Amino acid sequence: MPETSRLTVFLLMLFIAGCVSSRPAMDPVAVPEKLKPGAGESLAMIVSAKGVQVYECRPAKDKPGDYAWAFVAPEAELFDSRGRKIGRHHAGPHWESADGSAILGAVKENAPAPVPDAIPWLLLTAKSDGREGAFSKVTSVQRVNTAGGVAPTTGCSQAAVGAAARINYTADYYFFARQ
Repeated sequence: MPETSRLTVFLLMLFIAGCVSSRPAMDPVAVPEKLKPGAGESLAMIVSAKGVQVYECRPAKDKPGDYAWAFVAPEAELFDSRGRKIGRHHAGPHWESADGSAILGAVKENAPAPVPDAIPWLLLTAKSDGREGAFSKVTSVQRVNTAGGVAPTTGCSQAAVGAAARINYTADYYFFARQ
């Protein structure tokens, strides 16, 4: 085999090996300072979510006689870097792994998404709410790279009270744990 052909085959194999590497990308996205996890926490995993943000038409709390879409809960499936379903995200907010481990989050900070019509980016504190497993050591969660999920701006009226709106969204969740 000529030398250039061997070099081409070698480079092609190297490229393919890099593409199928099982190591997930662990480079965090740039976030505002207030969304950074605490000192002593490091990135444990990145999980993608695809689902809906659920809203309900209700009387507005701050404007008597007016109506507004109120956030109810997320409903999303969670995926690893290879696109395999590994869990779900639902009301609480909870993140639940297929291995039975789960965390409960509480919003600590938020920032507008850098793209229009996307739900805000968040930093949440997290505590274990399930058995030992993939999520049980998570102490903070960032919601970043959001697309969609924003409450409707129309369609909520006295006649629509109780109606639900399910708005598609995607996001990446960065799970952090103590070092």
